[in-house]
Amino acid sequence: MWQMAKDSGGLDMNSPYCYLLMCTHFAQTCLMAEMEGEPVGFVTAYRPPTHPDTIFVWQIAVAAQARRTGLARRMVNGVLQSPACSSVRLLEATVTESNVASEGLFRSIAEQMGANFDRSTIFAAKDFPESSQDSPHEAELLLRIGPFDL
Repeated sequence: MWQMAKDSGGLDMNSPYCYLLMCTHFAQTCLMAEMEGEPVGFVTAYRPPTHPDTIFVWQIAVAAQARRTGLARRMVNGVLQSPACSSVRLLEATVTESNVASEGLFRSIAEQMGANFDRSTIFAAKDFPESSQDSPHEAELLLRIGPFDL
């Protein structure tokens, strides 16, 4: 997962330990996709303890050979259809404004579900420490889909 996130070129990198914890502590809401026995995609998600009716999709990655196949949508749908999400009524995720592909994915999921789609700034660019002057972190937008019935 860590290598796939790194290879994506667009995801914030976290430690390998963080990915192991996500898939251990939140195994019921994380998903790995394989093609011919090789990992080609993942979704990490969790239900925030203070919002039990919400699933927060933290990261999605799809390997180059599996892009443009609808895999990201199928993985999100797989998480939503899991028993751990039976009482979920809202889906949230954050994206940067330049991540047009991810926003498009979530817009299409909202349309597929016949649910509302809202977009607002959750973290301004100034909220992030700059890793370098040449590449400051963009603002993060909160995408919210719902309410919906699964």
